[in-house]
Order: sequence, then C-alpha cells, then structure tokens
Amino acid sequence: MSKKSRKKSSKTPSGSPVAQTKPLKIRASTQTRIAKSQPASAGKSGKPDARTALHKAAPKRLKSSEKATKPAVSASGAKPALAEGQKAPAFRLPRDGGRVVTLSDYAGQKLVLFFYPRADTPGCTREAIDFTRLKDAFASAGTAVLGISADPLKAQEKFRDKHSLGIPLISDEAHEMLEAYGAWGEKSMYGRSFLGILRTTVLIGSNGKVAKVWRNVRVDGHADEVLEAARSL
Repeated sequence: MSKKSRKKSSKTPSGSPVAQTKPLKIRASTQTRIAKSQPASAGKSGKPDARTALHKAAPKRLKSSEKATKPAVSASGAKPALAEGQKAPAFRLPRDGGRVVTLSDYAGQKLVLFFYPRADTPGCTREAIDFTRLKDAFASAGTAVLGISADPLKAQEKFRDKHSLGIPLISDEAHEMLEAYGAWGEKSMYGRSFLGILRTTVLIGSNGKVAKVWRNVRVDGHADEVLEAARSL
C-alpha cells in the first residue's frame, strides 16, 4: 500500500478522531439526561441521596396508609366512618394493671376516649395529666375517661407511675380500636409520610352513641373543653 493510500485510510470514518469521539459524546449526553431526571423524582431537602431513597419508599407507605385509613365501600357506594350519632364501636383490650376493659363495662354512662400518639412524650403527658386533674369533675358529670395508645402495657404502666396518672390506660398494639375510632392513619413530618396515631378524642353518650369527636387535638385546654361537652349531655 502506498503512503497516499495509508493517509486516506486514516481519514476514514471508522479510524478518524471524529468517529472515535462521537460515542463519548453520546454517553456524556445520556449521563446528563439521567442526572437531570433524578432530581425531578426527589423531594425538597436538597440532598439527592435522601430524596431518592424517600421517593422509592413513598409508594409503599402510601399503599399501606390507604389500606389502613380507607374504610371499605358498601354496596350502596357509601364509605362508613365514625360520626356523631353513630353507635360506638365495641372493643375489648388490656389496660394497665393487667385487667381487660370493654365498652360494655361502661354501659349506661358517658365515656371519654382520648387517643394519644405515645406514652411519656411532652404533649401526651400534658394531656394525660389534664384528664387526671379533672377526673373527679368528670365523675361528677357521670363520665368515665380512658386513655388509649399503641404502647405495650409495660410502657403504659411506667407512664402511669412516673406521672401519677389516675386515668386507666389501654394498650392497643394491633391498632384495632384505633382504626375503628378513626385515630390511626397517615401522618407526615419533615417531608416523610408514615402511619401513626392521630390525636383524637371521642365522647360517647350514655345511650352508647358517639356524641362528639375531636380530631387533630390541640392539648392546651382540651380536657376542660371535653368536660364542658360531657356536662352538657
């Protein structure tokens, strides 16, 4: 082969510098598109790794929450939910001290059920202390009071002893009562969605029907407000 032929063959598309760099440009552009697509599925924290992990976990959380919080649809298409005037759902659960408590134990009298997220946390402690402070006033109004959370009995008893609580504390680790009374569902904190206890209070009348429901409770002054409602029944 002559020198001219060799020079010509070096400039062919398969051997030219341009032909060799084209795949690199394609790969770079592909990587750019992939990099640009990642933040679109992320959150707002500014940290790609954390956002990507949250995005992947979110569908699972939302799927679980839908199962836990959405009541079954009846044949008529209506969604049954706890509401004022409805018969209070029955329950049978362990309480502090090792005994078992049921709704029928309070037949013929008014009953307050306050659902709190976790024993011995600041808000839950204030709420339990407030209901304890008003225990005698509730009794004078013919009303019993029960506190409910998903904490195990040992945690409930430790909570009771530490703060000298005078209100029976129910342990609902399986969330059956919490779900029945609409106190278990999806919550969000710091951009994360998760299942947990929704601070809720339910007042049941002496006729066994739900008289009033407080959702997204603010602790300060809440026990006093519930007492006034119980007195007015």
